[in-house]
Amino acid sequence: MITTPTREIAFDTLGTATDAGPRNTPLKSTDSAGTAPGGRDRIDRLDQQIIQLLQQRIEASHVALTDRVAHGGHRVDLSRENEVIMRYRTALGRPGAALAVTLVAHDR
Repeated sequence: MITTPTREIAFDTLGTATDAGPRNTPLKSTDSAGTAPGGRDRIDRLDQQIIQLLQQRIEASHVALTDRVAHGGHRVDLSRENEVIMRYRTALGRPGAALAVTLVAHDR
C-alpha cells in the first residue's frame, strides 16, 4: 500500500473548513489497465452530471436574484442561504455544509 501526505481538513459548527494539518492517506492500487477498481469512467460521468446540475443551479439562482432585486428585495437572502446550508448538512454532514457554503457564495 502506498501512502501520500495530504492535508487533514476540519469543519467548525457552521461547516467552515479549516486546515488541521498533514496526514498520510493510502492510495488505492490500480489494475493492469491502469484504472482504479470500480472504474473511473463512472466517476467521470457522475462528475459531468454534477457540473451540468451546478450550471443549472447557478442559472436558476441568478434568475431568482434578479427577480428579488427587481422587486425591491435584498441581493443576499441570508435566511434562504441558511436553509440551503442546513439541508446539505443534514444530508451530508459537516462536509455537506461546507459544500453548501461554497454553492451559496458562488451564486451571489
